[in-house]
Amino acid sequence: MEESPVRFELVDINDILKTLPHRFPMLLIDRVINIRADYSGIGIKNVTFNEPAFQGHFPERPVYPGVMMIEAMAQTAGVIGIKSVEGTQKPRAVYFLTIDKCKFRKPVLPGDTIEYHMRSIGRRKTMWWFHGDAMVDGQVVAEADVGAMLTD
Repeated sequence: MEESPVRFELVDINDILKTLPHRFPMLLIDRVINIRADYSGIGIKNVTFNEPAFQGHFPERPVYPGVMMIEAMAQTAGVIGIKSVEGTQKPRAVYFLTIDKCKFRKPVLPGDTIEYHMRSIGRRKTMWWFHGDAMVDGQVVAEADVGAMLTD
């Protein structure tokens, strides 16, 4: 099967800040790459030890929280959705609707780079659903179906 053409090769942190309302400490992606015409793309997160979550999760054995990976999947999906909608005012608010079929497979540690491989699995008006695979070094560490709603 042939891949859809790339519409946005790189959405860097400056463009993400213009696209999403999230800010530190809740902005959980560093960039989004290869947003395709089929509404798929890859969010990138460089996990570092100085992240606020590691102060309490867990000081003796730092593990990146799974819930933050799911939020980052939704943020990646939000960037893909917002960038893909043409002829509208931006930025727009993105609200989480659903989390389904969520599984955590392996722990993510400081020094890892997480790739959030997101692809659209449905859309109705301003509501979008995506399947996401969080990957580190080519291995799936988490997966979920997430739904979000874009609003003005």
